[in-house]
Amino acid sequence: MRRTLHPRRAAVVFAAVGALALVGCSDDGDDKGKGDGKESTSPAGVQLPRLNGQKIEVAAVWTGKEQANFVKVLKEFEKRTGAEVSFVPAQDPIVNFLGTKIAGGQPPDVAMLPQVGAIKQAVTRKWAKPVGPEAKAQLAKNYSKGWQDLGAVDGEQYGVYFKAANKSLVWYNTRAFEDAGAAEPKTWKDFLATAETISASGVTPVSVGGADGWTLTDWFENVYLSQAGPEKYDRLARHEIKWTDPSVKDALTTLAQLFGKPSLIAGGPDGALQIEFPASVTQTFTGETPKAAMVFEGDFAQTNITQAKAEIGKDAKVFPFPAVGAEAPVVTGGDAAVLLKDNPASQALLTWLASTDAAKIAAEAGGFVSPNKSLDPKAYPNDVQREIANALVEAGDTFRFDMSDQMPQSFGGTPGKGEWKALQDFLKNPKDIAGIQRKLESDATAAYKS
Repeated sequence: MRRTLHPRRAAVVFAAVGALALVGCSDDGDDKGKGDGKESTSPAGVQLPRLNGQKIEVAAVWTGKEQANFVKVLKEFEKRTGAEVSFVPAQDPIVNFLGTKIAGGQPPDVAMLPQVGAIKQAVTRKWAKPVGPEAKAQLAKNYSKGWQDLGAVDGEQYGVYFKAANKSLVWYNTRAFEDAGAAEPKTWKDFLATAETISASGVTPVSVGGADGWTLTDWFENVYLSQAGPEKYDRLARHEIKWTDPSVKDALTTLAQLFGKPSLIAGGPDGALQIEFPASVTQTFTGETPKAAMVFEGDFAQTNITQAKAEIGKDAKVFPFPAVGAEAPVVTGGDAAVLLKDNPASQALLTWLASTDAAKIAAEAGGFVSPNKSLDPKAYPNDVQREIANALVEAGDTFRFDMSDQMPQSFGGTPGKGEWKALQDFLKNPKDIAGIQRKLESDATAAYKS
């Protein structure tokens, strides 16, 4: 689940998708051409091979609606090619899950990897296979260079980012804002002032899912990117800057302006550390008197908002993460399809996932944003999601990928360890900035050495 934008782009927030039609077998189930080894061709020239009788497995750490919507995309691939695709539920962290499967001689054909670092690990361990020319052609047509580069290692393409996430959004309860007379803030200073206004109205302003350490890394990354700038962001992500650097101190000091005021956080810091991400969202949109007026997180929060029976665009609206420095941040995440077995069916699946048709199916299902720049934004089910999608497209290559997802998993992606644990300690005691910096640096040094 886990994420810079020019000022004029910061008014909207997110990603849109590719526009190229793939044609396989006809929609009425006609079997003409099955098993003949020929390729199905659309007028636009996109091709998928006939794959009758071939079976492939796709592993991902997705459940519920997210998994169901992805299966719809796989079913259409089956329909167009004749292949059989099985979804394999994976445990998080998926790299460990795949290691066990590979050691047992039963790796899936394709895995959806949620971290740039995981792709690099898969390549280093010689698990991953390069992307073929057909998928590369789709990527060149439908993806910006930035998204292509995220799936490449040493210049070789290994991943296709099928799903993106905009992690620079703040969702808010419209009734709570209206009752308090609050407006959408554009800067961090305005954000804090808005929080105080809402607090004075009798509603706690901010919900924080601190039980999930990754949400806290997203808070830090947005503040750091906007305040320190993209160059230092990139250097810190590679550990070329120490976590004891003054720029990290500045970002933590800024965050402490919120985390250090218990009255502004639902349940206070101790309560926030007991709240997991889904509950942090639903408690913002449940009942006549919600437990909070705002919750920060990515576009994927929409699923939890609808679970709270709130209507997006009416009961729940969104604004970009406020600018701390000169520019508002755009931090993204995403899931890339990576080949673990190089065969015609798995290569064709990556070609399909890089296409506009696949993205369109997922976009129409909701709760999804694609880095595929060619998709007509009308595929998204509501105006809010369209704005989110358009913003990522407008960001071009100026966005930054989730910092913690670029780091070694032991530091940036493991519950109870590394950055997750250090930032949870910071939420509990935001006065100990120097101590948290030393802990972050110690853990990062150990992780990068290993």
